[in-house]
Amino acid sequence: MSSGPMGSFPLIFNIEYPEQGLDRLSTLFRIIAMLPILILNALIGTLTLALVLMLVFRNKYPRWWFDFTLERSRFQARVNAYSLLLTDRYPSTDEAQSVTLDFEYPTDGLNRFLPLIKWLLAFPHYVVLAVLAYFILPLVTLVAWLAILITGRYPRGLFDFAVGVERWQWRVRAYMSLLVTDRYPPFSLS
Repeated sequence: MSSGPMGSFPLIFNIEYPEQGLDRLSTLFRIIAMLPILILNALIGTLTLALVLMLVFRNKYPRWWFDFTLERSRFQARVNAYSLLLTDRYPSTDEAQSVTLDFEYPTDGLNRFLPLIKWLLAFPHYVVLAVLAYFILPLVTLVAWLAILITGRYPRGLFDFAVGVERWQWRVRAYMSLLVTDRYPPFSLS
């Protein structure tokens, strides 16, 4: 895939920092407000296997499937941002809100059989991201939750760290499960 407008990796991810602060009450009860949207997100997130089969047997990434995948991913990014307290806006199923996620349609062609082993090639990322996403990020979110309840603001350094972990995870997803690139993702929060 060419570097094009996306830069060195064909994915853009960012979340706008909430300069005006965050709502303390919404933050306090976030876990309850998230339940319906998490269920919806889980239901539509089970379709990756169909894409792997299309690529292996047809060697084709249909444009309509790509468009669906892009919009589903954008929705998931909004859900993640909301659950990590990075935004107060309840995740919309169709509006961008303060979360930007974009990746290019794979016009250069994808390796037909690489989807069968990308999960193995991405293993080093899993190890690092498991530590970041399952151990450190929950602690960061807990500290941010307390800071928001006390000050009404998400500490900027913690915010940038959480967005960086999400960006890294999206790059690995683009490579491994969204299958929009064969370019190996960088080990980077930026």
